[in-house]
Amino acid sequence: MAAVTGIRAAGGVPWRPSADGVQVCVVHRPRYGDWTLPKGKLEPGEHPLAAAVREVAEEADVRGVPQVRLPSVRYRSEGQPKVVDYWSMLAVASGGFQPGTEVDDLRWLPVDDAIRLVSYPHDAEVLAAFAALPPVTATIALVRHAHAGKRATWSGPDTGRPLDDEGWTQAYALAGLIVLVRPARLVSASPRRCVQTLDPAAALLDLPIEICGDLDEPQPGQQLDERVLATAARVLELAGAGGQLAVCSQGKVLPGALELLTGRPDEDFTTPKGGGWLLAFTADRLLAADRL
Repeated sequence: MAAVTGIRAAGGVPWRPSADGVQVCVVHRPRYGDWTLPKGKLEPGEHPLAAAVREVAEEADVRGVPQVRLPSVRYRSEGQPKVVDYWSMLAVASGGFQPGTEVDDLRWLPVDDAIRLVSYPHDAEVLAAFAALPPVTATIALVRHAHAGKRATWSGPDTGRPLDDEGWTQAYALAGLIVLVRPARLVSASPRRCVQTLDPAAALLDLPIEICGDLDEPQPGQQLDERVLATAARVLELAGAGGQLAVCSQGKVLPGALELLTGRPDEDFTTPKGGGWLLAFTADRLLAADRL
């Protein structure tokens, strides 16, 4: 995400299925006397996605799984420019809302009713963008392995090259984002550095790491195009099972695989080590790819 000066905030459109279709959650703030989407300021060093999930939990007592990034909102607050990033979030749990000084009421409403209730046009625009989305059937945190030193300084086979200190720092930071997606499966390319990148998340989630050679970079004698096709096909197959997953692959195949899945140029998907993407799928196609 591009650097933004001024006040940074994040929030979400929590949603849940109902007998009459989808309902979304909006909150009432007594300080302002308004109805709005749950949101709040980032803590120092906090990732916007983590802040969005945290704020939805704190203000609406909703445990949400982030799915699709929605339009950001920009306005001035306290004399400074303010940017609020939003994600749609599937509500998977709620502990029982208790009114407080920040939020004293909430409502679960059909989207059209929520659009009419919210106090600000920019909130209505975010809700309209959510309403235009097709159903999300799978969410994947797709990451590139973390830093593993230089190939030239490793004397063993390249597939055995481990993470270095910088890489472990990146892997633990990634774990904090991966757990937000609440994956039921962790799938890794076969090199050791890929598996280790998912190790901290596996420990937090108490999940095994499945090894999948289709996510590997080409070995000597293999063509890059073939490996890109195999990676894209495997990601699409994993998404086809539905639910939430985390997948770790490698830098040579990720840009091309995402180009195939999105139809956008592969230079859009250059991924640094320890970086990644939040992918949302609908049925058999990729709906959105947002950089983590």
